[in-house]
Amino acid sequence: MVAKLTKGFWPKVARIILRNRILILLAVAGFTVFLALQWKNMQFSNTEANILPNDHPASIQYNAFTKIFGEEGNAIVLAIRDSALFTPKNFNRWNTLSKQLDAFPEVDYVISLENLKELIKDSETQTFSMEPLISSAPQTKQEIDSLTNHLFKELPFYDNLVYNPKSGTIQTVVYLDKDIMNTEVRNQFILNDLGELVNDFEEETKMDVHVSGMPYIRTWNTKSIIDEIGLFIVGALLVTSLIFFFFFRSFRATFISMCVVIIGVMWAFGILGLLKYEITILTALIPPLIIVIGIPNCIFLINKYQQEVKKHGNQALSLQRVISKIGNATLMTNITTASGFATFIILDSDLLKEFGIVASINIIGIFILSLLIIPIVYSFMPLPKTKHLKHLNKKWMDIFVNWMENMVRNHRIAVYITTVAVLVLSIIGIYQMRITGSRIEDLPKKSHFYKDIQFFEAEFDGIMPMEIVVDTKRKNGVTKPATLKRMERLGTVIDEIPELSRPISIVDLVKYSKQAFYNGIPKYYQLPTSQENTFIMNAVQKSSTEGTNELLQSFVDSTGQIARLTTYMRDVKIDRMEEIEKDVQQAITKEFPAERYNVFMTGKALLFLKGTKYLVKNLLLSLALAIGLISLFMAYLFRSYKMVIISLVPNLLPLVITAGVMGFLGVPIKPSTILVFSIAFGISVDDTIHFLAKYRQELATHRWHIKRSVYAALRETGVSMFYTSIVLFFGFSVFIISDFGGTKALGGLVSATLLFAMLSNLILLPSLLLSLERSIANKQVLKKPQIDILPQDEDNPKDK
Repeated sequence: MVAKLTKGFWPKVARIILRNRILILLAVAGFTVFLALQWKNMQFSNTEANILPNDHPASIQYNAFTKIFGEEGNAIVLAIRDSALFTPKNFNRWNTLSKQLDAFPEVDYVISLENLKELIKDSETQTFSMEPLISSAPQTKQEIDSLTNHLFKELPFYDNLVYNPKSGTIQTVVYLDKDIMNTEVRNQFILNDLGELVNDFEEETKMDVHVSGMPYIRTWNTKSIIDEIGLFIVGALLVTSLIFFFFFRSFRATFISMCVVIIGVMWAFGILGLLKYEITILTALIPPLIIVIGIPNCIFLINKYQQEVKKHGNQALSLQRVISKIGNATLMTNITTASGFATFIILDSDLLKEFGIVASINIIGIFILSLLIIPIVYSFMPLPKTKHLKHLNKKWMDIFVNWMENMVRNHRIAVYITTVAVLVLSIIGIYQMRITGSRIEDLPKKSHFYKDIQFFEAEFDGIMPMEIVVDTKRKNGVTKPATLKRMERLGTVIDEIPELSRPISIVDLVKYSKQAFYNGIPKYYQLPTSQENTFIMNAVQKSSTEGTNELLQSFVDSTGQIARLTTYMRDVKIDRMEEIEKDVQQAITKEFPAERYNVFMTGKALLFLKGTKYLVKNLLLSLALAIGLISLFMAYLFRSYKMVIISLVPNLLPLVITAGVMGFLGVPIKPSTILVFSIAFGISVDDTIHFLAKYRQELATHRWHIKRSVYAALRETGVSMFYTSIVLFFGFSVFIISDFGGTKALGGLVSATLLFAMLSNLILLPSLLLSLERSIANKQVLKKPQIDILPQDEDNPKDK
């Protein structure tokens, strides 16, 4: 039935394309203009990647936290570690910088030496007030020394918040307006206003200012992605065009192919705009991916056209056969490639879902462009000259093909022994793989903001916030002495973990209140006793100063029922992060009985941990789906489960080898590396389809003689498979120039996998066909194929 429906389909497609050349070119141009008009809808992502679905427990807890306390991670930190700061000129200039930042509408408030408040008790009214630490600008070095000595030794509340007493580092914390956190306004403020103020300060004082914080990192991360898009597109075009020209030695063929992929890139941006998807670190890779994946289509079509011209010199017949013979096989290869990307659509991650949708649509789009533009453009041109066909008879290519044939013909046992040995070694390597990675591991290592992250980790124990929410289940339950003591004991456990900073909570404010009650004596910086608690808390409640209210609101909700403990985490691997989570959770369980308290951990650091594990699990599922989906394609094409197995083995083996190499080299499993397998599998199976398509055709030509058919298929498709694999290898290698660790890993690992896949498809696949020739040579199946992948040669007498 399928054979009847598909019989003569591609010859009809060829006639339609060649008879309506002008109309089709106008349609392509019109659609390209339409998509170009959608570019205005493109925008770069200002929001953080939403990896976990909204109904995931960790997402629910985080949303509950932000509903009460607002979005965390809205702080930008500036710090200086330089003794030159403690001179009147520089000290006052640092305070001026804080004032300038506080004046911007994008800034909610600033905590700095300039506006630092000290909690003071009024002896007459028995209330507290927040008095400025610096009433007037210090004029002498002695005044500054006295002030810093007072700060470092007598105000432990600000320890690790504004200063590091061990190194003398001073920090200013700028809290941005939470309404601009996910908007372009945030980027403009950080890149322009903040950047200009910091540069002016550094030029005037000759001191280095370290800047960090999650908004700052996200902004510079976005800028780095934007800068790399153009670099990747130019790099991919340059590399693929040079390799293409090296193989074909034709400016005309190279120019036509570049035009095809450039239009494909325009379509890619247009589809992003049409769907109103934001450009993220993944969708930014699609334009160069289209170039790399589109060039092999051009190679197969142009190579076939030149082979036909060389065979009989008839241009019309050559173009008709290019479409009718290569069309279906190329369609199938693009469908399998698109399937590798489309499997991401089933995941709950918006980041990967959008990447999968846009990539799969554009892969089919570049196939359509190649199939339409190349035959039509060549139809308006004269026949290729003899010099343009010389590459079909290159000696070094013949040597390579002869070597492959010799390996398949005479050394199959060696091929199998080598395969088994490599497989065993790879499995050993796989057992050494670990799921790891960190939140900032893939950030550009040479960037200034990455170096500043390391600075703040050393000085203030990290910048990634982790929150612990304590729900006492009763109004004003937070200020009860028992609750405060439990929170203090939990804070002690957190403080003892090297990777976590000293936690900040209502406990610190209550301790500070007791210290203030006893006239600021540092030794009283501790929780009040049960007797002290009553009159100290009464004094706090009577105090209606703006400063104490601000502090209280940041630690406790309006009902006094829910409190937060905020700590910051260093950049640690996921396995260590899991250990930290387990230790903190044990402390929570011990200190807060479930029947009296509802306590949970949340924050960006914890969401990253949960998100990474969730993503890795789902990406493994997408890989399994890709294998299953492509297996169905193979079953549909060949109607033989043995052929499905034979076609999968050469493509699964490279994945195993790559996984083994990752294990031996210590490359961890993380979202950026697990992506490699689905992408590489979808692309590498293309060579299998081309080879088996030609093999199927040769079976009919050679009267079901498998050996002759395998060697003939190897000789004809080997060149194109080699060309496309080399283009793909160097094309994906372009991503190695990226500053992002994830993008770099993606490029290197996909390139290596595709190189392994080329050798596997050119040597192992034919060897398997020859070794299993009796069991797969079922003429009843092969004589009546359900679908013709490639039509037979019309000019071959045996075919007729």
